[in-house]
Amino acid sequence: MQIERKEKVGLLLGLVGVICFSLTLPATRIAVEYFGATVVGLGRTIVASILVILVLIIRKEKLPSARQFKSLVIVSLGAVLGFPLLTSWAMESLPVSHGAVELALLPLATAGFAILRAGEVPSLKFWISSIVGSLAVIIYAAYLGFGQLQYADLALLGAVIILGLSYAEGGKLAQELGSWQVIAWAIIIAAPFFIVPVFLNVTGEMLHAPLTAWVSFIYLAVVSQFLAYVAWYSGLAMGGISRVSQIQYLQPFLMITFAALFLNESITLFTILMAVVVVFSVIFGKNAAVVKKGLHQ
Repeated sequence: MQIERKEKVGLLLGLVGVICFSLTLPATRIAVEYFGATVVGLGRTIVASILVILVLIIRKEKLPSARQFKSLVIVSLGAVLGFPLLTSWAMESLPVSHGAVELALLPLATAGFAILRAGEVPSLKFWISSIVGSLAVIIYAAYLGFGQLQYADLALLGAVIILGLSYAEGGKLAQELGSWQVIAWAIIIAAPFFIVPVFLNVTGEMLHAPLTAWVSFIYLAVVSQFLAYVAWYSGLAMGGISRVSQIQYLQPFLMITFAALFLNESITLFTILMAVVVVFSVIFGKNAAVVKKGLHQ
């Protein structure tokens, strides 16, 4: 009973994280127009590091071990460097709805890396629900007629792969280091390397950016880069990486909804229908059996 309750809390925390992440692309689309990809993609980490340092000092957290440090580098490369920078660059030329559909492949990437890095073995039921969800977003993409892949598309696909690895590694490490500590130390590791490139790309004109751009940037730094990961990694650790990762199927449709609200991008009946299909795939897959290697033959 206690295990079941822990898994439910994990799923709830995962949902909170996904909702927060769903505002990331819309916020990036707004901020990148005024600050550029480098400042938005890397600068958010520098701002987040200030908050993280204060939290670590107040809580008197111990330094990670050498083994944990290696895993933190992987998390840092994906969640702190690769994903923010690649998506910021892509959002300079692509609409949020475009990026949202491609990022829908993230649950499969996360589950795949979970098998390699965390020793989880998703069942056939899990994979069926994953395939159904993936097909839904592929059909959605084909319907919108995105055409040939652009360099920005390749950047988004690269972001999916590197973040999938980061999620799986971070979810595993969170079980021993702590959920929020994972992203906190990953930010601390990366921030010093970002200071010079961000400084070189800062201009005086950025001071005159509108309030919406500044609010978007602050959201990316405080919520998307830190607080959302606290909820997300807690969910992965408590509910299981493969199972909780399926909640990400909701993310593209939440992104499209937020894009419609804040960016006036259109939302169609077909989008709603595809969202329903994806939601049912999540409901179907969240109760699928997931076991550890060596515990099930």
